[in-house]
Amino acid sequence: MTRYIRLLGTFLRASLLAELEYRANFVSQSLLGVLWAGISVASATVFYTQTDLVGGWRYEQTLIVIGLFVVSQGVIQFLLYPNLSQVVSMVREGTMDFVLVKPVDSQFLCSLRYMRYSGLSDLLTGVIIVGAGLTLSGARLDLLAGLMFIASLAAALAILYSIWLAMSALSFWFVQIDNLAELFNSAFDTARVPVTAYQGALRFALTFVVPIAFITTVPAQAALDMLDRSMLVVGLGIAVGALLSSRWLWLRALRNYSSASS
Repeated sequence: MTRYIRLLGTFLRASLLAELEYRANFVSQSLLGVLWAGISVASATVFYTQTDLVGGWRYEQTLIVIGLFVVSQGVIQFLLYPNLSQVVSMVREGTMDFVLVKPVDSQFLCSLRYMRYSGLSDLLTGVIIVGAGLTLSGARLDLLAGLMFIASLAAALAILYSIWLAMSALSFWFVQIDNLAELFNSAFDTARVPVTAYQGALRFALTFVVPIAFITTVPAQAALDMLDRSMLVVGLGIAVGALLSSRWLWLRALRNYSSASS
């Protein structure tokens, strides 16, 4: 465990140094993340001038959903996408061999090797938006609600990570998965609003087929003390299942890998 912690520290430092080599790009990407977050908030603000409720949620409550969406985007930009793109390149070029021969778990190495620090601007902006939503809604987190929020947020991040790990694993078979990533991003855009704004089969799909609801709406419900405990249990179950399934898929993909020397 100590070795993995030291490796993570090394990855963080190396990625920061690489990012600072192009400081103008770092600043522009950071500002772009804040801009897109502002556009999301502005869009919701304009929409709520025409109605008081969206899926039963008031404006200040929806701000929490938007904030969690921006936080999730920050996690994707900071950690998930940089590593996914590297996995795809290594599989295509046959350089995954250099990962597999190292005395460290390949999933750990391929998941945490690269960080894009400009994604932290999204994370920070998302946290500010969540805080604004909580303040405007007058929500006061007691101990139980706080614990439920932390648990649901952990489940959300686990589900998000599992989806991106699964897409990385699929690159071992399909090599080029850019279209799949774009498809996920398009579906993930639905997480900007509460899942209750959708009806019928679409709401079911966004809850249990592609569990996007558990990434933004469910943690927001926990923060507002609106979350049913049974839904939290379901979310935690989905997160554990997603982690185990993505791990199995990754190991299966490694067995399917044809190295550059084979």
